[in-house]
Amino acid sequence: MRFDVLTLFPELFGPFLESGVTRRAYESKQVDVRLWNPRDHAEGNYRRVDDRPFGGGPGMVMLAEPLARCVAAAKADRNDAAPVVLFSPTGARLDHAAVEQWSASEGAILLCGRYEGVDQRFIDSHVNVQLSLGDFVLSGGEVAAMALLDAVARLQPGVLNEAGSHEADSFNPGIDGLLDCPHYTRPDDWQGRRVPPELLSGHHVQIERWRRERRLEATARLRPDLLSAARAAGRLTPADEAFLASLARPDAAGL
Repeated sequence: MRFDVLTLFPELFGPFLESGVTRRAYESKQVDVRLWNPRDHAEGNYRRVDDRPFGGGPGMVMLAEPLARCVAAAKADRNDAAPVVLFSPTGARLDHAAVEQWSASEGAILLCGRYEGVDQRFIDSHVNVQLSLGDFVLSGGEVAAMALLDAVARLQPGVLNEAGSHEADSFNPGIDGLLDCPHYTRPDDWQGRRVPPELLSGHHVQIERWRRERRLEATARLRPDLLSAARAAGRLTPADEAFLASLARPDAAGL
C-alpha cells in the first residue's frame, strides 16, 4: 500500500520512518510512504501557503490552490483514485476497526493541516475522509499521520518480531475488544513487588485464565463501554460473566 503525506514539515517524518520495529514496513515498501510539500506548489518568491481568514479572527488559513496542486501531483504520480484524508478535530475518531480497514487498503493521500485550518472550499472539493485522534487539538496533522502510519504498519505480515503478536492488543475485536492485561518480566521480585504467582506457575491454562480475568477486570473498571460491546457481540463466556459478577460483590478484592 502507498500513503502520500502532504506536509509543510517533511523533515519530521525522517526519524519516524527510520526508527523502531515498524521501519521494516517502510523499508520493504509494504507501507510505501512518500512526502509532498504544498509549498513546492505555491506561487511567488515566498511560496506562500496561508493567508488571513475572511471575517477576521486569530490565526491563518491554509490556501486552497497550493493544496489542490499538491494533491493533483500526488494523484498523477500514483495514477489511481486514492482518497484524500484530512486530519481534523471534526473528523471521525480513529479506532482499531478503522486501522484494520486502512491496513487492508491500497493507501491514501494524507493531508496534515496547519495553522487555524484549511480553506473549506478545498475540503468540500477534494477531501474524502476526515479523521481525528481524539477530543483535543494538535498544532498540525503530522502527529496524527504518524499515528495512523504506525498503527497500519504494525499490522502488516512480518513487521513485528512475532507473527500475530498484535492480536492480543487492546481494542482488537478479532479477540474480544477488551483492554490488554498487565505484563511482567525479570526479576520476579523488584523492590518488594512480586510477579503474580500465576505467571510463574508454568500452568498454561491457569496463566491464560489469569490474563483473561485481568483483561475483564481492567475493562470493567476503565472502559465499561468496551465491555458492553463485547457482551453485545457475544464475546464473553459464562466463565467471564461469573468472574465479572464476582467483581460486583462487596467483598471483591481490590474493589
